[in-house]
Amino acid sequence: MKISIIGLGLQGGSIGLKLREKGHYVIGQDYLPLHEKWALELGLVDEIMPFAQAVKESDVCFLAMPVNYIESTLIKVLDLVDTQQVVTDTGSTKEKIGQAVKNHPMRHRYVAGHPLAGTEFSGPKAAFSTLFEGKKNLVCDIDLSDKNAVKTIQKLNTDLGMKTVFMDSAKHDKHLAYVSHLSHVSSFMLGLTVLDIERDEQQIFELAGTGFGSTVRLAKSSPETWAPIFERNQKHLSDALGEYIAHLTMFKKYMDTGNLDELKGAMSRANEIKRVLDNTPPNTSSNK
Repeated sequence: MKISIIGLGLQGGSIGLKLREKGHYVIGQDYLPLHEKWALELGLVDEIMPFAQAVKESDVCFLAMPVNYIESTLIKVLDLVDTQQVVTDTGSTKEKIGQAVKNHPMRHRYVAGHPLAGTEFSGPKAAFSTLFEGKKNLVCDIDLSDKNAVKTIQKLNTDLGMKTVFMDSAKHDKHLAYVSHLSHVSSFMLGLTVLDIERDEQQIFELAGTGFGSTVRLAKSSPETWAPIFERNQKHLSDALGEYIAHLTMFKKYMDTGNLDELKGAMSRANEIKRVLDNTPPNTSSNK
């Protein structure tokens, strides 16, 4: 299968690398010539083509770029494809992208995707072939896509090592505000708080343990990628931040009043997240 990838950063480059390993022919295009040069040198793609040519010569076109560029680029791509081609994307928000093309005559050839995979690094040099191994691709609004287009993306998800999960785009954006976008905001602001208060950088380096390192890891993520995500998901993320701030305010109150029992109770309730992430049923023995 011929695959074109528009945007050769971490996700686009990793898609190209893995699909080449699976025997697909990969055409790349990026607005930065340096990224195209690196993608060829690193073996992320088989060749580089101009935008329109790359789209027209491919069976499937991936849009792997910041979400603020996907909407306008998707329209251009749908203007170029025929009824046998498939278009998909890696955008972390879905509702506004879908709204941008809802009336396009080729909307049915677009399959809205969001691979739940990434690192705090960006660019072609950050790409690696196992980025998607064991991960999920959230495919949204499949009732608006041709069945054969959805099946094609499911097959490519399998080639990439991902499980396909179907959901509605509005629910996607709401849930992702809590389980992904909020964690990035938290990490960015934790990093900013420490930098503002702890001016001695050597002390930060000497004292920071693995807990701080893992919690603040996401603060190393690209603002060029994440600012548009926050902007596109403003309503849901604002709601999530409101809930988060309320919990922080509650915790501060317990600290200020020396209420150890309430502190322990709040942390014990938070421990339940382990059960949720491990996908185990709640312990109801205490209710018997």
